[in-house]
Amino acid sequence: MLIQDVCNSLLDIADLNQLKYNLNHSQPFDVGNYITHLPKKKRAIAFRLLNKNQAIDVFEYLPPQVQGELINSLHDVQVAQIVEEMSPDERAVLFDELPAKVVKRLLRELSPEQRQATATILGYPEGTAGRLMTTEYVRLKEGLRVGEALSKIRYQDEDKETIYYAYVTDNNRKLVSVVSLRQLLFTFPDVLLREIASDRVIKVKTETSQEEAAQVMKRYDLIALPVVDREDRLVGIITIDDVVDILEEEATEDIQKLAGISGDEAALASPQVTIRKRLPWLLGNIMLYITAASAIAPFQKVIAVVPVLAIIMPILANSSGNVAFQVLSVTVRGLGVGEVTPKDTMRLLRKEITAGLGTAIGLGLALTTLSMMWSPPDDRWISFVAGFVMVFNVLIAVTLGTLLPMGLKKLRLDPALISGPLMTTTLDAIGFMTFLSMISMALQILS
Repeated sequence: MLIQDVCNSLLDIADLNQLKYNLNHSQPFDVGNYITHLPKKKRAIAFRLLNKNQAIDVFEYLPPQVQGELINSLHDVQVAQIVEEMSPDERAVLFDELPAKVVKRLLRELSPEQRQATATILGYPEGTAGRLMTTEYVRLKEGLRVGEALSKIRYQDEDKETIYYAYVTDNNRKLVSVVSLRQLLFTFPDVLLREIASDRVIKVKTETSQEEAAQVMKRYDLIALPVVDREDRLVGIITIDDVVDILEEEATEDIQKLAGISGDEAALASPQVTIRKRLPWLLGNIMLYITAASAIAPFQKVIAVVPVLAIIMPILANSSGNVAFQVLSVTVRGLGVGEVTPKDTMRLLRKEITAGLGTAIGLGLALTTLSMMWSPPDDRWISFVAGFVMVFNVLIAVTLGTLLPMGLKKLRLDPALISGPLMTTTLDAIGFMTFLSMISMALQILS
């Protein structure tokens, strides 16, 4: 494993020979992580110390932003070599982050084969299986024998991204069947491929969403997934390393959206990025909370007459908001991993209401008890109203936390769009309006 402090000290004292040895004898991922955390002025120095093969491997582990910086600081020959050796899918990700002029220059430097592969991937919309796939896969013709297939893989497919699966196609490149490398190795050379290959091929279309493709691979425990076009012709494969990245991105995005953060914010992002991604949501939340505040405004005289309401209301709002956030998190996560679908809406709603009823009674009793302790003897009736409203608001919370993300999913929208702040603000308005209205009516009756 690369030792960060040692390499930093070597770079500081200009012991470049020792640093070069360390960088070239460490894992590419660790070297990429080390270079990423260096100051901008030192990244190019460290990267130039890598030998050709190590530089190519390390480059793919660097964030797109750092890749772009290095491209601007390296010689054109070095850049051309590195970009040429990248896998087509990783190259497409890089080109998405670079200025159009730089992309055109790099495309001209690629070999015709790699240029075509990259252009193919970039031709598909972002977020689809076509954009995620690589065109480096093992393809075998239908009429081959096992021995011929192994020879073909040995001499022609050495540079493919994965060889664990080989895909059998007809003369029109239509996907017919799939065979594993294990099957090929343990079968006699004279056996025809069609006798051992499986025609039950799990595949996705180029326009399939990345999230759906990732769920298919997860569901069937695949390490590679073939991608076909509308005419069922094999055009690429999605590999497990890409799926891991997609699942991580989706989980990060959902968590941050639930917390009211726009976009994918890294933990070590600059303060400017953090402000840009958080402040709009926070300002928007202030505007939303005006609704909750407006629900309180007409009852200022009621609160002045019964000051204990100012103690009870924050507990009411916080408790129901937490319940909503719990239900929302579980529902969004279930939709994200494919555990539930919109077809399960009523079953999930029944479960959440049943559980929510027990939670509501528990919270209602707790708030009733606390309100009795805080209220003057003549106002202890307020505690029963508070407990009732707590039960009511919790049931509203579990209902909204279930139905809203399910509804968005049915409309093919991201369920995580229902953020926690939006949900809690809505519940605050409902709870305050209900509670204060009931207290106001009770005071009128008593007077």
